[in-house]
Amino acid sequence: MIQQLLSSLLVFVLCVPHCHGGCAEVDSMTEAVAGESFLMGCISCKRREEVQAQTTVDWHFRATGEEEYIHIFHYDHPHPNTLHEEFNDRLEWQGTMGSKDVQIGAIFIHNVTFNDTGTYRCTFQRTLFLPLDNEYITVEKEVELTVVAEANRELLSVVSEIMMYVLIVVLQLWMIVVLIHCYNKIWSEHEARDARKALRAQKLALIKEPLDSKDNCDGVLLE
Repeated sequence: MIQQLLSSLLVFVLCVPHCHGGCAEVDSMTEAVAGESFLMGCISCKRREEVQAQTTVDWHFRATGEEEYIHIFHYDHPHPNTLHEEFNDRLEWQGTMGSKDVQIGAIFIHNVTFNDTGTYRCTFQRTLFLPLDNEYITVEKEVELTVVAEANRELLSVVSEIMMYVLIVVLQLWMIVVLIHCYNKIWSEHEARDARKALRAQKLALIKEPLDSKDNCDGVLLE
């Protein structure tokens, strides 16, 4: 839950300078808590949104002190596959759903252990279907994961404070919008009421004018 909140906050803060057509390349968190779940982020935005594409995602892991990577996960829409016994029943796909054009390759690591400390490599194999010929692109990203016994409370308090201020700002903006809307509504009703009064006064004046003219004529005839 905490990792999801942190990742959402990072997307909110970092989206502006790194957005490409609705996709934001945000770095993954790098500190997990033993015994909990951890969201391993990996995003590769396609620069040309109008081009159809198909993408597969692979995750490799190299434990601290080891030289070789092991292949732990493969995703080829719509099939996620855990490939190493150490991660059986612990990896869950959290990337792009419902599309072969994968841009988010995130995975959840459940029940994190200290043995999960190390380097994770995320690889996107993307095929762009161009009019003349297909283009093949490979994108690799690495995440250095550290597993700790307890969460960094200082970091959590900072994030909580930031989220609190964000909520305060959002609420204030919402209140301003509501006040402006109410003011415009009241002003419109006031103008409409004045317009109705002016119209009634104009109608009364038009009715009264012929009557006054008739009275004057009657006076002349009587004389």
